[in-house]
Amino acid sequence: MPDHLSLLLVVIPLIAAPVAAILPRGRLPWATALTVTSICFILAGMQLWAVVHDGVISYELGGWAPPWGIEYRIDAVNAFVALIVSGIAAITVPYALLSAEKEIPEHQIPHFYSAFLLCFTGLLGITQTGDIFNLFVFLEISSLSSYALISLGQKRQALTSAYQYLIMGTLGATFFLIGVGLIYSQTGTLNMMDLAERLPEVSGLNTVHTGFAFIMIGFALKLALFPLHLWLPNAYTYAPTVITVFLAATATKVALYVMLRVLFTVFPNGFISTIPTGDLFILSGMAGIIIASVYAIYQVDVKRLLAYSSVAQIGYMALGIGFASAMGVTATIIHLFNHALMKGALFMAVGAIIYRIGDCRMDNIQGLGRQMPWTFGAIVTGGLSLIGVPGTAGFISKWYLVLAALEQDAWILVAVILIGSLLAVIYMGRVIEALYFKPAAETNLAVKEAPILLLAPTWVLVFANIYFGLDTELTVGVAEHAAQVLGVAAK
Repeated sequence: MPDHLSLLLVVIPLIAAPVAAILPRGRLPWATALTVTSICFILAGMQLWAVVHDGVISYELGGWAPPWGIEYRIDAVNAFVALIVSGIAAITVPYALLSAEKEIPEHQIPHFYSAFLLCFTGLLGITQTGDIFNLFVFLEISSLSSYALISLGQKRQALTSAYQYLIMGTLGATFFLIGVGLIYSQTGTLNMMDLAERLPEVSGLNTVHTGFAFIMIGFALKLALFPLHLWLPNAYTYAPTVITVFLAATATKVALYVMLRVLFTVFPNGFISTIPTGDLFILSGMAGIIIASVYAIYQVDVKRLLAYSSVAQIGYMALGIGFASAMGVTATIIHLFNHALMKGALFMAVGAIIYRIGDCRMDNIQGLGRQMPWTFGAIVTGGLSLIGVPGTAGFISKWYLVLAALEQDAWILVAVILIGSLLAVIYMGRVIEALYFKPAAETNLAVKEAPILLLAPTWVLVFANIYFGLDTELTVGVAEHAAQVLGVAAK
């Protein structure tokens, strides 16, 4: 059974996607998506357990042995990311029942769940495959469905946001494919493990360096790494809330996984040090943390504020990659998991406000903290985790980032991490001030708390932020194991 888990994780949602599209209107498409995501979450948990206890899983599609055939190769790194993707999906679909019905026209609901499952398939496929071209195929599946999902937003800006994301995403995919072609021209293989064996012999060639650069730029666009983040704020702001939740918690995490895989598995150990890749990640991370956080402070739309916050949080992960050390990569993988929890909870809480008043602008949410105490509590707790207050998941991430910086005597980067947290206090403080400390408008006095179907998934993630801030056995343990699997050396 463990040998087939990787294939089932891709095939089940792929088959379910067209089924959801042809189902009649109503809640049957939602029930299909709920069943599929729940099954995939269980399978992903079984897969991670099997990998941690029994070692790497290799599945040869069609019985064709690699490198001639496509291989699904699962280790602790991608098994952990697959668990994040499937777990967030399993929590997001219950939330989608009311949220999607509120924000998406009834006749588009079946197509919405079909596109959602296709996006889910693509993201899971990226985490499972051991073939770099097959990775591109799954990237396109997830990207094309994401464009459609974003365009379903209520405002006209959703269409332009989806188009902007389409242009940037197409550029990213094109860069990635050109890079793969250049690497293939020098190695004659597309299998990642086979590439890892052949690349050391040709790593000094300019063609290989150029291919590496194209791959990195392509996924930097998908990751929204500063300053290639311009598509992200509009996409998160104008997409249906449930899609904002899902993409914010999964899509950028999968792109980050690909970067880790390419940097530390596909290319020779130490290749990151032969060219200024690490320095570029550190510079991009520093700029993203500071500049995106400052932008977040001046936003008047809470979804847009959180979108810029996501760019800043990606900056923290970039710092960890730039350290190119076991501690740095461990910190990145921990933050990859924890950021999915904190940003998922925050966007869900904002979605609950949108469900009640149809908006999330600062001047329209004043005083709602008193009318919606559970929603307000979720925003406060998620905000504390985002800031990195001890006892929350966000603190664990930043603690390990600080340790990675101190390991290399990078005191400036320690200061940047702390400044980023202080800026997060300011922009989350603005949200809390508007919700609780400003007088409520007359139209807000009659607003009731969000329905339990919205609050329950939100608070699952809120409690997860607290639990994983106190018990780090899973996150830190798996992240350290993943860093060892990637072959990152301690410094």
